[in-house]
Amino acid sequence: MAHSVTAREILRLRSWTQRIDPTRAATPAGTVRHLLAVQAQDFAQALWAVGVRSPGSGRSNVLAALDAGEIVRTLPMRGTLHFVAPGDLGWMLSLTSARSLQGATTRFRNLGLDQATLDRAELAARAALTGGRSLSRDEFMTVLAENGIAPDGQRGYHIIFYLSQLRLICWGPTRGTQQALVLVDEWIGRPRALAGDEALREFALRYFEGHGPATVRDFAWWSKLTLADARAGVAAAGDALTELTLGETSYLIATSEMDAAATSRAGAGVHVLPGFDEYLLGYQDRALPLAAEHSPRIVPGNNGIFLPTIVGKGRVVGTWRRIPRSKQAGIEPDYFGEASETERSGFARAATAYAKFVLG
Repeated sequence: MAHSVTAREILRLRSWTQRIDPTRAATPAGTVRHLLAVQAQDFAQALWAVGVRSPGSGRSNVLAALDAGEIVRTLPMRGTLHFVAPGDLGWMLSLTSARSLQGATTRFRNLGLDQATLDRAELAARAALTGGRSLSRDEFMTVLAENGIAPDGQRGYHIIFYLSQLRLICWGPTRGTQQALVLVDEWIGRPRALAGDEALREFALRYFEGHGPATVRDFAWWSKLTLADARAGVAAAGDALTELTLGETSYLIATSEMDAAATSRAGAGVHVLPGFDEYLLGYQDRALPLAAEHSPRIVPGNNGIFLPTIVGKGRVVGTWRRIPRSKQAGIEPDYFGEASETERSGFARAATAYAKFVLG
């Protein structure tokens, strides 16, 4: 039986399932596993996406989890880098890689990346990385060039994408401010083996555990599964999901999360979230947390770059940025309107937490 809820209740529950709650203890690896995937094309911002959900953790703790292979950064869906738990990568790609590669066919052709070239790149990557070796992005591009494959014009990036879809390579140990490429089989080892309806059920249940309440269309957009497969996953989850309604729209949340959130005050505070955060990019429809008139402030010039946001009581109320040359990792707000005293004091606390993370 569906339960009728308000928009404010949906945002409260999302703050809970997304772990945007400073009172809940979590390790960086545990945070990533709970959310299933955390968008991570901007490496520094992605570290904070994990950190803001892992109270007490510093930047060094998230980097250590990456270096230990407890968190993996790769391209499991949407052609976009994400953090995932190592055990989840195999079954996720079993559901998403075929469609991802199909969608890239025209781009590969335009770049002159025929199957023979891609096969050569695969052999070159195996030879260069086997034996626990790792390569920075620039080093990998050099390997391609040495094997007669020009990496310019985004060809190198698309080869990395292709090899990631084969579950051959992923980003592994950190190198300075970025990471190095490694072989998945050597870095991760044996992943969880799920297939068919079992994998679809896992995908659906884990998404609604870490992102609910959300719609089935949100799930299909986020995962890039077909709508039919998304619905099949939801059906397989059965009573593990609870239905909520807001007007004519149906939302789903993991039943376990719904029960645990009953007495939570999640969503009551002010948080500074990174750019590209799952709180916005985890959904196709972002109207509940973000008023339409403010969308251009989040993605200036509609250039695909999502700015860091200030969230108060579940709603996006502004953006923030690092203060240039601040040795204390200071940040400053840019509110959409006149900020209340509660929002300003909440921002100050959140800014302190961010600085502690960056310097920790």
